[in-house]
Amino acid sequence: MSSSTVGRTSADAAAPSTGGARPSRSRRVLPTWVLGLLGLIGLVVLVEVAPRIGLVPRRYFPPSSEIGSALLEQLGRSEFWTAVLDTLQGWALGLAIASVAGVVLGILIGTSRFTREFTASTIEFLRPIPSVALIPIAVLLFGSDIESKLMLVIYASFWQVLIQVLYGVQDVDPVAQDTARAYGLGSWARIRHVTWPTALPYVMTGLRLAAAVALILAVTSELVIGNPGLGKLLNNAQSSGAVAATYAIVVVTGILGVIVNVVFRAVERRSLSWHPSQRGEVPA
Repeated sequence: MSSSTVGRTSADAAAPSTGGARPSRSRRVLPTWVLGLLGLIGLVVLVEVAPRIGLVPRRYFPPSSEIGSALLEQLGRSEFWTAVLDTLQGWALGLAIASVAGVVLGILIGTSRFTREFTASTIEFLRPIPSVALIPIAVLLFGSDIESKLMLVIYASFWQVLIQVLYGVQDVDPVAQDTARAYGLGSWARIRHVTWPTALPYVMTGLRLAAAVALILAVTSELVIGNPGLGKLLNNAQSSGAVAATYAIVVVTGILGVIVNVVFRAVERRSLSWHPSQRGEVPA
């Protein structure tokens, strides 16, 4: 057998057999945002139809059209926008204080074995306390002033950031730490060049979680304590029997939650553009 015949025979054996079948086309999948939009439209249609056909009492569950009309009416009132600004003010200020405190204390506690063990029991005792359980204390201390709202927001958000930072600091490679010490890097230089890059993904996760929790507690304090904001506006609408307006304000709080999540995810992607998790890479 000639060498050319052997080469052809080997190539034919190596080639995959299609069996005469045509290659199947890959299934086209709609983009994620389109599927999400379709799901939202489906929810709006369901809320519109359910009260009209008697699945739920229309008196307590108005259709989407009535909720939309009430929402448009709210958008035209200065009182509504003042309430939105009050809610965002308490949310942003409380989140900023909690984030700075959580990052600083997390690094200080996490970088020392003594401080980790010394504070472990205290953290595990204080962290599970529900923030709403502090409402009576906040009212006694600050009444309905903004400080009572900040107390709840800071307390709830602080633990989200602190715990994530502690996880991030503990994830630092000991070999990298020893190498930094061997090269004579001081404590601040090791935190900046070794600890911080490792802990940053955890920090961003903590900030994203804290942002959502802070918004929940801001609205809750306004609803229960009576701080100025969307929560108080919601309580007033419910007390006056404005059912459609009540649902409209609930929708607004949901929209704010979505916006907060989208913004913090965008910040996270931008801050961690160098990280394999954001580039779709799998670390070796």
